[in-house]
Amino acid sequence: MDEEYDVIVLGTGLTECILSGIMSVNGKKVLHMDRNPYYGGESSSITPLEELYKRFQLLEGPPETMGRGRDWNVDLIPKFLMANGQLVKMLLYTEVTRYLDFKVVEGSFVYKGGKIYKVPSTETEALASNLMGMFEKRRFRKFLVFVANFDENDAKTFEGVDPQNTSMRDVYRKFDLGQDVIDFTGHALALYRTDDYLDQPCLETINRIKLYSESLARYGKSPYLYPLYGLGELPQGFARLSAIYGGTYMLNKPVDDIIMENGKVVGVKSEGEVARCKQLICDPSYVPDRVRKAGQVIRIICVLSHPIKNTNDANSCQIIIPQNQVNRKSAEPFLWTDIYVCMISYAHNVAAQGKYIAIASTTVETAEPEKEVEPALELLEPIDQKFVAISDLYEPIDDGSESQVFCSCSYDATTHFETTCNDIKDIYKRMAGSAFDFENMKRKQNDVFGEADQ
Repeated sequence: MDEEYDVIVLGTGLTECILSGIMSVNGKKVLHMDRNPYYGGESSSITPLEELYKRFQLLEGPPETMGRGRDWNVDLIPKFLMANGQLVKMLLYTEVTRYLDFKVVEGSFVYKGGKIYKVPSTETEALASNLMGMFEKRRFRKFLVFVANFDENDAKTFEGVDPQNTSMRDVYRKFDLGQDVIDFTGHALALYRTDDYLDQPCLETINRIKLYSESLARYGKSPYLYPLYGLGELPQGFARLSAIYGGTYMLNKPVDDIIMENGKVVGVKSEGEVARCKQLICDPSYVPDRVRKAGQVIRIICVLSHPIKNTNDANSCQIIIPQNQVNRKSAEPFLWTDIYVCMISYAHNVAAQGKYIAIASTTVETAEPEKEVEPALELLEPIDQKFVAISDLYEPIDDGSESQVFCSCSYDATTHFETTCNDIKDIYKRMAGSAFDFENMKRKQNDVFGEADQ
């Protein structure tokens, strides 16, 4: 403890572990502490099952029908990885993929008019899908071809669309797409949670749809990947990376005080000792005076003994329930957000044989959050056991440039890690003074392992 570090990291959530790994690869001397005896913080996977029951104050513990407790690894925060997304790039570039095994999620589904439909993942599926009528399909196909060919650096691909000024609403109008197709495109492909994107420049949406299609193209069933043994494996993988590069780890280490001098962080006090540092990274729970509440998320973990109906008995899937399919509209337009269901199972070594874990989540909008996710729970019946968590979402109140205390944002209700990766890149930029560069991580890795540049 009594040493000088470049960076001290508090909390072993995914954001903190990735930053700790990157800082170590970049030659920084890193000390990483967590008050908990386990990795993952808010984003950990809980095992054995008995521990999950304790955590949710269910004192009777799991019944015997749940199988062996240690066969369970239950994520507290349900997310998938986009196969072509930023987190997979980070995993590949840092070679953390060595410590993990992934499976492709078997399908993505969307809720419409009380039923669930497979999100078409190929042209053939789009043409066969019951989500759209015949003429609608042709227009949708034209739109998809336009998106696939679109290149923001090549005006010939714009077809009269100005990426910085044309709104997405106008692009949909140009292709004459109806409301159902717009809903499905915006919420199930571009993965927006509200409709306010419609009046913003279309470039971001086009790029999101491209990310979805490119991720899908890699494995075919869905654009999502999920690690065996649960998401708790991810922070541990990056923690290993940091350790390879000389990072020091201390779990079960209480943080008594963050020591400031002249408004700038100089160290962390724990059990009477002080470790000194130039910069500090932490999650919101370590600096309650430096964050503000930005909302709430409800997540309901449901244990099932059956796959979800109408998903072709998939042992993993995602279901998106767009806001306007369940009339979650209030007086304020664009306020209500989608409900997501992430389902995984024994096939991913996260549950006992024959058991499934479905987690429904959404941003809380009312005083009765459980009612808000009811449409999702109806799709999951019968449910063996429910665990309800309502979490506050926090964000830092300043950018850390003066204090050199860089706090991450809480994990949101989105269904993948793209927003988390944006937060990581943003913190990195504020700390290092330059933009995060994937290539940079790769070269350092090659230097250490002595591999020739690819």
